[in-house]
Amino acid sequence: MNTIRGIAAAEGIAIGTAWVLPHIDAEDGQGEGAEAAAEPERQKLKLQQTLERVRQDLEKVYEQAQAKHGDGTAKIVKGQILMTKDRSWIEGMARLIEEERVSAEFAVKTKVDELIRMFESMDNAYMRERASDVRDLGNRLLMRFKGAAYGGGEPFGGPVVWVANDLPPSLTVALDPDTVQAWITETGGRTSHSSILARSLGIPAVVGAGDLRERIRTGQTLIVDGGSGVVLVDPSPALLREYEEKRRKLAESRSRLARWKDEPTATADGKRIALQANIGHADEASEASRQGAEGIGLFRSEFLFMHRDDFPAEDEQLAAYRKSVESMDGKPVTIRTLDIGGDKELPYLQVPKELNPFLGYRAIRLCLDRPRLFLTQLRAILRASHYGQVRLMLPMICAAEEIREAHRLLQQAREELEREGIAYDPYMKVGIMVETPAAALLMDQFGGMVDFVSIGTNDLVQYTMACDRMNEAVARLYQPYHPAVLRQIRYIAEQAHRHGITVSLCGEWGSEASALPLLIGLGLDAISMSASSILGIRERAASLDSEYCAQLAAAALQCASQEEVLSLLNPSKIQS
Repeated sequence: MNTIRGIAAAEGIAIGTAWVLPHIDAEDGQGEGAEAAAEPERQKLKLQQTLERVRQDLEKVYEQAQAKHGDGTAKIVKGQILMTKDRSWIEGMARLIEEERVSAEFAVKTKVDELIRMFESMDNAYMRERASDVRDLGNRLLMRFKGAAYGGGEPFGGPVVWVANDLPPSLTVALDPDTVQAWITETGGRTSHSSILARSLGIPAVVGAGDLRERIRTGQTLIVDGGSGVVLVDPSPALLREYEEKRRKLAESRSRLARWKDEPTATADGKRIALQANIGHADEASEASRQGAEGIGLFRSEFLFMHRDDFPAEDEQLAAYRKSVESMDGKPVTIRTLDIGGDKELPYLQVPKELNPFLGYRAIRLCLDRPRLFLTQLRAILRASHYGQVRLMLPMICAAEEIREAHRLLQQAREELEREGIAYDPYMKVGIMVETPAAALLMDQFGGMVDFVSIGTNDLVQYTMACDRMNEAVARLYQPYHPAVLRQIRYIAEQAHRHGITVSLCGEWGSEASALPLLIGLGLDAISMSASSILGIRERAASLDSEYCAQLAAAALQCASQEEVLSLLNPSKIQS
């Protein structure tokens, strides 16, 4: 048995059969073979038939992706479909088969490798990203040559555990949770797309596990513990029984938590705190509702702009926002305006490379500098407010001037809609994300300018501690429990409440049960988190006393380090 350790990305335990998704650099089709050398016409026919089957597969995926996510996401697959019809590319493979007497598999791999190298060498970032689409198509073709499905569970008659470098685009856009029990990836982190997707679907996942191809083979039995980041390969019967029991207890726990779905969130002494969900796609809103979310505290609208070759049109954005609003059935949906930059790029945006993009041209800075782009999104959000309780949230605010300029453009969008006779909610609430020390320290100046604030701890921690949260060399400095962070949260809450402004938190930190007493004690009105964490946090809140939480927070504010704060939160010392 082998033990593989990675990053715990999505809680849950899965026991299943490994399905290693192919890599284009795997040794597929390397040998030419006597058959290939003697029968080029047969190999060319094999190539044509395989391209046709893959094209049919992709057309089905395209329809599923379009129905689930709209035209923007489905464009990824559309490009691959066009490649299977590209005459010059197909003729190049056929010539290779004819002239070099190689197999169809070898011809595909050779030509796909050439395209990948070409795209990866390009200066344009968008074109470089197309290499992953080509690699994905190449892998799909190679699997078809073997007569195997690409990523599904058919070879074993049931669901599988995906093992991959990262989730291939054409599989991700139409993922069926019923056929995939869990996944393990070589790359990624807790905030990567594959991790967020896993949590939203309730699928156990371990990411960032390093080279897996030498350690896992298709058909091996795997135990995936998404809560601890551990993967066991070909476990002993005793370990299988142990994890079956753990899985049973986890299922019992989830069954127990189900009773909290329709309950309001409150401490034992009645203090209310709303638990909301973070989402990146409109489809996730319905899952958030099923998990008992009291609203959407963060709709990451930038995901509508990613994995495509142009900006989404106003109507396309409206369709996504409206879908999420209607899924929440009257509960608030907080839509964050475009937050691109830092670790999120739009290749088609054509912005210069920056030495430190987290401190550069991103989020509200970019939107205010490109008013037509911003106005299109503001119009779509305003129009969505006609269908339910929408709240608009501005990211990466550092100064009051940015809020005033955003309000000016929002008013322009209102006036345009009124002239066109398009309905919207004139009383839609507007808020900001507080994720920089500058915004935290200026909180006393924002009265009358915003209706709510949401503390983005992912960025607030890294800016406060001066550490890049994506840099492993300084990862130890990323300390959400540090008193410097806690004091800012307390100050934000005090100043906001003084002006009648509600305060929420929307970082991943909010889903940690150990942080809940502190966050309640620091004065938050709401916490937004992964939907799968809501019921557990709601149950935990019901066991706490708000006065005790206030005392605990006061003690934490006097600490000198994260270690001291964590010692206060020792489970043996926390009220249960």
